[in-house]
Formats: sequence, structure tokens, C-alpha cells
Amino acid sequence: MKFQMKCLSWMAWLSLVGMGSASLVSGAELSGSVRVDGSSTVFPISAAVAEEFNRVKGNEDVRVTVAYSGTGGGFKKWCLGETDINDASRPIKDKEKKCATEHGISYLELPVAYDGITLVISQNNDFLESITMAELKKLWEPGSKIKTWNQVRKGWPKEEVKLYGPGPDSGTFDYFTEEVMGKSRESRSDYTASEDDNVLVKGVSASPYALGYFGYAYYIENKNKLKAVKLDKGKGPVAPEDKTIEDGSYPLSRPIFIYVSSKSAAKPQVKAFIDYYLDHAADLSKQVGYTPLAADKYKSSKEKFAEFVKAGKKAE
Repeated sequence: MKFQMKCLSWMAWLSLVGMGSASLVSGAELSGSVRVDGSSTVFPISAAVAEEFNRVKGNEDVRVTVAYSGTGGGFKKWCLGETDINDASRPIKDKEKKCATEHGISYLELPVAYDGITLVISQNNDFLESITMAELKKLWEPGSKIKTWNQVRKGWPKEEVKLYGPGPDSGTFDYFTEEVMGKSRESRSDYTASEDDNVLVKGVSASPYALGYFGYAYYIENKNKLKAVKLDKGKGPVAPEDKTIEDGSYPLSRPIFIYVSSKSAAKPQVKAFIDYYLDHAADLSKQVGYTPLAADKYKSSKEKFAEFVKAGKKAE
């Protein structure tokens, strides 16, 4: 039910785009399942790929499920072999590598797009256009005493700060805290946390004194309700846009990934799904609001994946 609710806006888009069609021919008829979980940030891309993959002739009988329990939550399931692919908005951690090793899971990391963690405010906010990294740290650091906006910057209103962001199982939370605080998972705890970005959108858009953060795609999808805040790391305010995210000039730019295990890659339906993902990630990531990688990066990933599958077969 949770997955279906989050899918609605993306599925509405997919029904209009119709990139895939029954006229497209894959190869042999496929069946079985492909289980994807993990990052809510990567979710829109994986959901789009899943929808289009099932439109291709020969793939209709493959059951692809895409869920979002957060990057960390997804890795917990994936390293136990409960899922085939983990969507991740950050690289795998040492403890997750250890879990995979202990359960006989070898894996391949595949970057699929660029994202820029976007600071968002309500359309009714009339005072916040940009913020410095130092001010952001002051606002979000553990034990922060900031209660009202005028405590962040002189001239801002003496109104209560309302903060929204992802929970601790989120890779976005990990990356944001690492970049802003200098240490992963360091954050004040008195904010509204949710792994469902739509909950964050609703909270921020309802108050002119709210600030939140999440993946760029959710800002793009909700531009009629939200405004993006420019971020200044010392070289002037920079807005999150395709160009600034791709060239890294936006301070909170990052690649996002999928991880596939060798055991899963050996399944014909999973291999076909990953191949399709890498062939169409550029178009679909752009359609749902992210910035595609360069074409040669997708080509390189597909070559690495082919070698990964080949090596797995030799090891059997």
C-alpha cells in the first residue's frame, strides 16, 4: 500500500510517456521476479524502469516490485538475500560490505544518475533565497539552540523554525550530514523525519517558516508548491539545476546508484532488467527529474556488468 501511494505521480507520468511498447522485442520470454528496495531518492528512476521494462514484449510475465525502505534499510534486506537490487543514494558502507560478505553476497555498484540534495521552502516564504553552509550547519547541528529564523541571520523574521528531512535509514540523511556537518549521521533530532518524501513536501509547503531537504526529483515534481534555496559554499549562491548538479558546482551534488548481487545477476530476468536499466537510465532519469550521466559512463557500466555476470557463471 505504501509503495502504491508513492507510485501514483510517477505512474501517471509513465502512462503518458509510453516510452516502451509491445512492438519492442527483447529476446526469449522471461518470467520470475525482480525485487528492488532501498533509497526513496532512486525510487522514481527504478519505478520508471520497471514500468517500461514490463511493456517490452517478452518481459510481461516478470514481476518487478520496487519499494523504498531507505538506503540503509534496503541494504539490510539486500545483504540477507531478500532483494535482488538495492537502490542507494550513497556508496555502500563498511558494515554493509561485511554483512554481504558474511552472507556470501558479492556485488557490483552501478551509478545511474546525478542528484542534488535540494533545500526547499514553501512558495509562501518571502525571506529565504539563499543560505550559507555555515548557517546550514548552525541550523542542523546536534544540540542546535536555533529556534527562530532571526537567530540564523539578522533581518530574518522572529518566527519559529520548522525543519523537515529524511530519517536515519536514508542515504540522503547520511550524505547531507557528512557534507554539512563534516561527519555522517550528526544532526539535531528535533525535526520532522520521514522516509516518504511526499510527507516532507506536504509539511514544508504548509508553512512559510519551514525548511526541508530531499532529492532533486521531488522538488521538480512539486515546483508548484515549493521553492529551492540557493546554497553558498563560499563562492556565491548556487541553485540546484541540471548543469550545476552535473558539473558539481552545486555543493550538495552526488551520484546515485543501484547495487546488484552476483546471485541475483545470474537470474535471466534480473540480468535483462539491469541491461534495460542501463540502456534507458539516461532518458528515464531525466524524465523523472534527475541529471543523466555521460553516455560513456553507461556504456562502461554495461561492460562491467557483462563481465560481472560472466565471472559469476565461471564461479558456479
